[in-house]
Amino acid sequence: MIRALALIDGEHYAPTVRDALAELQYDFVGAVMVGGTEKLRGEADYGLPVYDELEAALRELEPELVLDLSDEPVLGPAARFRLASRVLAAGVPYAGADFRLEPPELEVFPLPSLAVFATGKRVGKTAVSAHVARLFSRDRNVVAVAMGRGGPETPEVAESTPSLAELLALSREGRHAASDYLELAAVAGVVTIGCRRCGGGLAGAVATSNVPAGAELALQRSPDLVVFDGSGAAIPPVATGKRVLVTSTFDPPELVTGYLNAYRILIADLILVTMADARTPHEALAEAIHEVKRDIPVIAVGFRPRPLAPVAGKRVAYFTTAASSAHDRLAADLGDQGADVVHVSGNLADRPAVVRELETVDADVYLTEIKAAGIDAVAEAGARRGVEVVLAANDLVPLPGQPALEPELRVLVEAASAEPVRT
Repeated sequence: MIRALALIDGEHYAPTVRDALAELQYDFVGAVMVGGTEKLRGEADYGLPVYDELEAALRELEPELVLDLSDEPVLGPAARFRLASRVLAAGVPYAGADFRLEPPELEVFPLPSLAVFATGKRVGKTAVSAHVARLFSRDRNVVAVAMGRGGPETPEVAESTPSLAELLALSREGRHAASDYLELAAVAGVVTIGCRRCGGGLAGAVATSNVPAGAELALQRSPDLVVFDGSGAAIPPVATGKRVLVTSTFDPPELVTGYLNAYRILIADLILVTMADARTPHEALAEAIHEVKRDIPVIAVGFRPRPLAPVAGKRVAYFTTAASSAHDRLAADLGDQGADVVHVSGNLADRPAVVRELETVDADVYLTEIKAAGIDAVAEAGARRGVEVVLAANDLVPLPGQPALEPELRVLVEAASAEPVRT
């Protein structure tokens, strides 16, 4: 039978719990008392060793399953998700009367590697992956592996930076020419392998993916470092040496630290809070994260658009996925680089809206992120009308008072190079 650790509470009579442990078809090796005193009378006998600390029980008993026999009011939904996150982070399934949660299955990968994943979409995860890849490509051979919902059926290798003409050709073939791997290849300048995935679980597992095949292609190149880029809230299904979690200062703390995002925090080695500046509540978010994992480094960063070709002195329309609250700052950043910004659109992820918008925009240059409808709508419109199209990257900007990012990343990469592969 499966070795199981029971979670019990004092809101149940001890004989009720003891009989349930005997009835259920598990080999119970211990229990954790999670709270409640209403129905406890003195020292209750459960016929098992009872622990006060979950982590101690997991470490000493090595169960194959944690079975939750508690209930309201001791464990409500929020508390259960937090407990589930701790159990899954230990690599153990967590189940109850009508649910079962599995830790994501991760393929062993024998080379130094770093995963970048996120609490959700549109938090700047790919920009972070590009920053990491570009930083370490200065002194080592880096390969990036990116998965996306619009990635290729068979993993594809981008050997060099794709040109706008090449991206347009892909789009005209019916391909997603703004897939994350193409964005990474364009802005990081490293060999990038494109993969796809379908589905995303509460803990970040994928329903299907060809990432293992993409990882094998990376392995064949014997690089010094492989950067695995996640997709939305899905985690690359690879047991990387270290992990960076990306979230946004605009997401509420109860979302970033709640549900199974707590699991994402627990398995991370560094957390970046993006889209931050002096006015955003990133400090409160960092405090909430530290309530989940006390010692993890949390660094707030901003983004600055960087045209991949000169736009100084030109009338520029900028197309982005950024929220409207950031548009004035983005326009100012581009103005500092010499552009005359005549329009900022945040509709890049809303194809019908951006198509309608393009009908009224008058500019010398369409500057677009390599995301969503950036190629098939914006770049295509520029090609039809004879308007210059320039692609844009998003560079990380350090915030005053925050820890320096590069030293933290170098610590992670050096550790990933030195430590055994984890599963």
